[in-house]
Amino acid sequence: MLNQTTPQASFVTSAHDWDRDAKQLSGGLLQSWAWGEFKARFGWQAERIVVAEGTHVTAAAQVLFRRLPGGLWTTAYVPKGPLLDPRTTPDASAQTLFSALHRACRRRRAAFLKVEPDWEEGLQAHAWLESHGFLPSPQTVQPQRTVLIDLRPDEGAILAQMKPKARYNIHLAERKGVQVRFGSAEGLSRFYQLLQVTGQRDGFGIHTQEYYAQAYRHFGAQDAVALVEALYQDEMLAALMVFAWGKRAWYMYGASSNAERQRMPNHLLQWEAMRWAKARGCEVYDLWGIPDVAAAEEQGVLSTGMGGLYRFKRGFGGRVARFVGAWDYVYDRPLYPLLTKAWSWRQNL
Repeated sequence: MLNQTTPQASFVTSAHDWDRDAKQLSGGLLQSWAWGEFKARFGWQAERIVVAEGTHVTAAAQVLFRRLPGGLWTTAYVPKGPLLDPRTTPDASAQTLFSALHRACRRRRAAFLKVEPDWEEGLQAHAWLESHGFLPSPQTVQPQRTVLIDLRPDEGAILAQMKPKARYNIHLAERKGVQVRFGSAEGLSRFYQLLQVTGQRDGFGIHTQEYYAQAYRHFGAQDAVALVEALYQDEMLAALMVFAWGKRAWYMYGASSNAERQRMPNHLLQWEAMRWAKARGCEVYDLWGIPDVAAAEEQGVLSTGMGGLYRFKRGFGGRVARFVGAWDYVYDRPLYPLLTKAWSWRQNL
C-alpha cells in the first residue's frame, strides 16, 4: 500500500482546478490555463501536470508542445515554470514532476525540453537545475531582467517612489489634456495600427493582429485584461494591454503614435494601468523587461537605441529583478545544436 505522503503526478483537465493549484504555487500569467489555450491558437498544445503529497499540491508545470518542420519531432517549453521552489519543495516532489514531464516529452517525441523558471537569481538555482540534468540554454524567450513595482502602498506612496521626472510627466500629461480610457475589443484594430507604427519606429517585430485579438479574447473572458488608451482630442496617442492574474499584473504590449509625443501620454498610461491593477488586488506590477546588462554597463545602454526604453521603465521606480533564464534538458543530442539554431532563427524572424 502506498504511503499517503508519496508524491503522485497527475494530468489536469479542468481549468478551475489547474488555476487554483497554479495560483497556490505562486504561478504567473504564462502558467495560467488561459495562456495555454491562447497559445493553442498558434500551433502549440498544452499539457498540465500537478504533483501532490496527499491532498497538498507541491509542484506543477504547464508544458507547451510545438511540432517542428517535417513533423517528426516537437519542441517542449515550460514558460515561467516549473512551479516549485528549489529552496522549499521536497526533492521527491521535484523528481516526480520532472519524471512526468520527461515521459510526456518522450511520448510527443520532443528533441529537448526548455524550462524558464520564474525564479530570481540568488536561489542557487543554477546548481539545482544542473543536478536535475538541465543545461544553460543559448536562447531565452522571456525577458531575463525586469522592473517590479510594489502596489501594496497607497497611491501617493507609489508615486513618491518614482523618479521625479516620471512623476512630473504623469502630471504633465494630465495638464496637457491627455485623457485615459479603458477600451474594448473594438479598439484592437487601432491598437494594432499603433503597434505597426511603433515597430517601424523602434525597430522591433510584432505579432499578427489576430494574435493580440486572441490574447484579449482569452483573458477578457476572465476580466483579466485591459486595453488602456491615451487620447488627445479623440486621437489615440498610445495604448497598452495589461494583464492581471493572481496577485500580479503584467504590462505585456504597448504602442504609441509619432504625434503629440511632447504630451507624455505613455507615462499617464502606465500610471492608470498600475491603478487598474491595484484596484483588482494585485500587489506587483511587472514592466516586462529591460536590457539585461550588469550595473557597470548601464551607462553604455543609455546611449543606445534601448536607452529610451530603459530610462522610461526605470523612471517608475520599483526594483530591478533578474531571473535565472532558460535551461534545456536534451533528449536528442545530435539534433540539439541544429534545433537551437532554428529556435534562434524563429525568434529573430
